[in-house]
Amino acid sequence: MRTSEDVFHLAIPAADLDAAQEFYVGALGCKLARRYADRITLDFFGDQVVCHLSDVVDDAPELYPRHFGVTFRHREDWERLLRLARTRGLTFFAEPFHRFAGRAEEHETFVLADPSNNLLEFKYYDDPRMMY
Repeated sequence: MRTSEDVFHLAIPAADLDAAQEFYVGALGCKLARRYADRITLDFFGDQVVCHLSDVVDDAPELYPRHFGVTFRHREDWERLLRLARTRGLTFFAEPFHRFAGRAEEHETFVLADPSNNLLEFKYYDDPRMMY
């Protein structure tokens, strides 16, 4: 069983490792753990994302069925990242919006696109029981 000491691992394609590093480290503030000629490994909000150099990049991404991101426990953390994304001029695939108003799973969300068109969704639920 996973404990708080374990991390989730996700591997994604990257057309340009310099652009990926600038986006994840320079713009989002993730920590660069390692860099090789064919990949970079990142501390992505406490979990591990590896950007692998690839020619296979989605030129017309859709949010479903594939995206990843962070569900924040605290609204102020979600808002802080939203301000950072706006200040740094990041590409929004979907501007912030409110989903499922009046329902238990009501939440705020926005979606960014990285330089290789990987989609990242960032959410905050009013009811913390809805995080899972």
